[in-house]
Amino acid sequence: MEETQRARSHTVTTTASSFAENFSTSSSSFAYDREFLRTPPGLLIVAEIGLYFNSSAFILYLSAAIVDATSVFPEKESHNYNSWAASSFFAFLVTICYAGNTYFSFIAWKSRTIQ
Repeated sequence: MEETQRARSHTVTTTASSFAENFSTSSSSFAYDREFLRTPPGLLIVAEIGLYFNSSAFILYLSAAIVDATSVFPEKESHNYNSWAASSFFAFLVTICYAGNTYFSFIAWKSRTIQ
């Protein structure tokens, strides 16, 4: 009976792996590589992301500005006319800013592509 109460000895083997080993470049395409971002192809990818963000923001702001401008009705009795007119003006102003930023992002991307 004493033998059954005695703890049995056994060997447990554990292995530890790091997060980077589980998600290496061979198993995932989302690995972060700082050295790649410093190469010309890496810089092009980053520029394309700035370019795509600015162009999509330009399109979305342009559609919002058009909808905002078409919703303004010049009613003399309405006190909201000035507010709606101002919001339309600033919506188009932001749209112009994003259009300019998209243009400059495109120029920067194109100059890196040529090199």
